[in-house]
Amino acid sequence: MTVNSIALTIDEASEYTGIGHNTLRQLIAWKKIPTLYIGKRILIRREILERFIELNDGNDLRNKSSVVRAE
Repeated sequence: MTVNSIALTIDEASEYTGIGHNTLRQLIAWKKIPTLYIGKRILIRREILERFIELNDGNDLRNKSSVVRAE
């Protein structure tokens, strides 16, 4: 991961946030984190990811109803 990246792959986002790969994939499937698809590659904008973390501070990310969608 480069410091200047605007968007992160699932692996980079997991490393950056400490959220597991599977949890990130589930959050994306629930449409809680907006993504950009380039072919098979999934990218998450860094600012969206940071906003998501702020909005969900203290929430259980494995419970769909307690997770707030980042816009």
